[in-house]
Amino acid sequence: MIDNRHPRPYVKARSRVLNAITRPLLLAGLLALVFGVSGAWAGGAGDANAANPGQTLELKSLPVKGKTTLLDFYSPFCPPCLAMAPVLDKLADKRADLAIRRVNINRPEVRGIDWRSPLAEQLRIRAVPYFMIFDPRGQLVAEGKAAIPQLKNWLREAGLLQEP
Repeated sequence: MIDNRHPRPYVKARSRVLNAITRPLLLAGLLALVFGVSGAWAGGAGDANAANPGQTLELKSLPVKGKTTLLDFYSPFCPPCLAMAPVLDKLADKRADLAIRRVNINRPEVRGIDWRSPLAEQLRIRAVPYFMIFDPRGQLVAEGKAAIPQLKNWLREAGLLQEP
C-alpha cells in the first residue's frame, strides 16, 4: 500500500533543489512580463541559427575561438528564456572574455515550445533555457544542468545575481 500522506525525504530534497534553480528563473519571467521584455533578439536577428531556426546544427561552428562561449538554447514561447535574454546581454557587456550565442529551438511554424524540432531532438533538449559552455579552444566544458553553476557564478561575479 502506498501512503501519500507522508512524502519520502528524497521528494522533499528534490523539491528544494528544483526550487533553488527554478525560482529565480520564474521570478525573472514574471518580472519580464510585468515590466516588458525587449523582443529585439527573439525575432531572430541575433540568433546563431537565424537562417534555419529549429533545424539541426553543426555545433563545432558555434563557439567563438579565443573566448569562452555560452550557447543559450531558447524558445520564444518560454517566459524564463525571454527573461534571461537581457540578463545575459548585461553579462556579455561586463565580460569581454565571454561570447554569448542564442540558438532558437523552435521551427517558425510551431507555436509553443517546439520539443519535437530537429534541433531539440538532435541535442535531446527537454528543458529550456538550455546552456552549453565551450572553452576558448572550442571544447565543450559543460551542458544542461552541469552548466548552471558556472553561469550562476558568472552572474554573481558580475553583480547580476544575489542569492539569499
